[in-house]
Amino acid sequence: MLSDSVTAIQGIGPKKALVLKEEAGIETVEDLLYYIPRRYIDRSSFKLLKDCFLNDVITVSGTIRNVATAGNRKKFLEVEISDGTDTLTGVFFGAVQYFARLFSIGDNVIFSGKINFYRKKQMVHPDFDFIDDTSGTGIQAINTGRIIPLYRSTEKLKSLGFDSRGFRRVIKTALDSYRPGIRETIDADILRRHSLMGIGDAVFAIHFPDSFEQAEQARRRLAFNEMFFHQYYLSLSRRYLRESNRKKAKPIDGAKYRAFISSLPFELTADQKAAVDALYRDITSPHPMNRLLQGDVGSGKTVVAMAAITMVIEQGRQAALMAPTEILANQHYDNARRLMGASLRFTLLTGSTPKNEKKIIYESVRSGGIDLVIGTHAIIQEEVSFRDLGLIIIDEQHRFGVEQRSALREKGETADLLVMTATPIPRSLSLTLYGDLDLTSIRTMPVNRLPVKTMSFPESRLQGVYNSLEKYMAQGRQVYYVLPIIEDSDKIDLKSAIQVFEHLKNDVFPGRRVELLHGRMRQPERDAVMDHFKNGAIDILVCTTVIEVGIDVPNATVIVIEHAERFGLSQLHQLRGRVGRGGHQSFCVLISPDDISDESRTRIDTIVSTNDGFAISEEDLKQRGAGELIGFRQHGHGGTFEFADLSLDIDLILYSREVAERLVSGIDDIRVLWDQFRNRKYSPLLNGIRNKKLLTILS
Repeated sequence: MLSDSVTAIQGIGPKKALVLKEEAGIETVEDLLYYIPRRYIDRSSFKLLKDCFLNDVITVSGTIRNVATAGNRKKFLEVEISDGTDTLTGVFFGAVQYFARLFSIGDNVIFSGKINFYRKKQMVHPDFDFIDDTSGTGIQAINTGRIIPLYRSTEKLKSLGFDSRGFRRVIKTALDSYRPGIRETIDADILRRHSLMGIGDAVFAIHFPDSFEQAEQARRRLAFNEMFFHQYYLSLSRRYLRESNRKKAKPIDGAKYRAFISSLPFELTADQKAAVDALYRDITSPHPMNRLLQGDVGSGKTVVAMAAITMVIEQGRQAALMAPTEILANQHYDNARRLMGASLRFTLLTGSTPKNEKKIIYESVRSGGIDLVIGTHAIIQEEVSFRDLGLIIIDEQHRFGVEQRSALREKGETADLLVMTATPIPRSLSLTLYGDLDLTSIRTMPVNRLPVKTMSFPESRLQGVYNSLEKYMAQGRQVYYVLPIIEDSDKIDLKSAIQVFEHLKNDVFPGRRVELLHGRMRQPERDAVMDHFKNGAIDILVCTTVIEVGIDVPNATVIVIEHAERFGLSQLHQLRGRVGRGGHQSFCVLISPDDISDESRTRIDTIVSTNDGFAISEEDLKQRGAGELIGFRQHGHGGTFEFADLSLDIDLILYSREVAERLVSGIDDIRVLWDQFRNRKYSPLLNGIRNKKLLTILS
């Protein structure tokens, strides 16, 4: 059985089994079979040494002729091989004694790498493997002459023979014995519709593919298992929550809601109207709303949220809006006062609210004298108790931890939930991170909003940038000046915010009001600086990414980002969103060293070429991967999928979601299956869908 201990595999005793468990999480045969290669090397074709030339990246094989330590102060190891046509030397720097123990004269070895010449033909730190000359065992066929898997290992594992070669040997042995026990759990029609291979074939081919194409087919099948399992859970969760939680549906006569919409000094965009309609349906539904509202910076999410608030208040219930910072909470409060005026009773509750005021607020909220509470995490304090909380809005929700979101939700038993983000999310990520939420996107921008003009300059043209800044400040405009780090560092060759602040204040703009803002300042100090900037008392605000989210200063029309090459695409886009909030044309100026990597140049060219946050998020996903996207690490999912690639597998995600929803919709008693699922007593359909980390997170 696949659940057998790895000690059932020939050559693995109790001592090795313990190290496999500690170092690689491998306890059972199944664990071993799902210990996937980290990458592959194409050793299906070799070059003769006489046919290898400078800068060729190739694979060669030969017999070790000599192993010698060389060098005076800095020792290195030279391993000379020959294939009868020529010789080549593998050069290894560092850990010379370790490498010297690996290579012995007479061994047959494979080197893969780039050819160079330094007195003789050589490869520096080639990938290497040894060729067994054992005949009749099948061992040679898995180490050379084919696509070769390489596995993650540690020094402790290697000391017991579990380098890539050792893993290949034991995994091949396990597959020979246990492959028939790998059961198919997905209906053949489902697999056929998407041309997916059988699970047994996929597990074999992920380790020993005949080609890179077959390895990709195997990965896609295992990725489908992973995504299907995840989407099945989300579909099950959505249906269970929908059927187990009901609220008393209350009608809305629409007077306040219509009055609010008609009072706006602008016309809602088509996307905003569609979002408002979706919220209306949710709020009047007998089931609690679970919706994610995403839209680019300046797309008008706040107005949509305010419309939802008027609907809930018309029902005689209360609303809460939680923001991650006091600056953003104050901004929402100002917007509510401006847009909703005296039409409802609302208050601001943050950590800075005086104690005596807090007591009054607590009592008013408890008695129902307050319709809307806007604030920070202060809203989730134990003292805050609502009479009838009907709507919870969480802004920039990825800035809050799971516990904080749950604490607020517990204050309203059947409250509707609306989470908002100004960080557009790639479709594949939204279906995995937020698959339990209904998704509404605002993609179009208000017609009167001028797009920010973005331009990029090398550091050598900074003086010209300074001249332009002076021109705009002379017109009464204000400037953000962003740096990636706060203080100078010996380890990182980057300008710091403090260094640039001193330079701009004393040398470049001595007649201008230049101030500094960064994350190490105390919150009251930060708030005071931002208030001065908002009120026009500061010309240039030198800062770090502390200004990335939520700050709204319409008169700030220029943002300069130095060392732009150090920022991710989505982060650059978020920073750019700090300007362009008023009636004047705004500019984003990206400064980077004259010589930067191709990857950095591509990133900067992308941000210059488009203002579409959704397109930028998709490109960011391709370039950086799901686990690295800002704000998504805490969810765990980005780095949890072992096989699925969220930048490539959108078709698999959509298909697995379709299949999962179809199967879940056919379940008669959702509560029984949900209880089984939560207790890990899965239906036969889910047995064998294998990802321990994912199981732990979902359960």
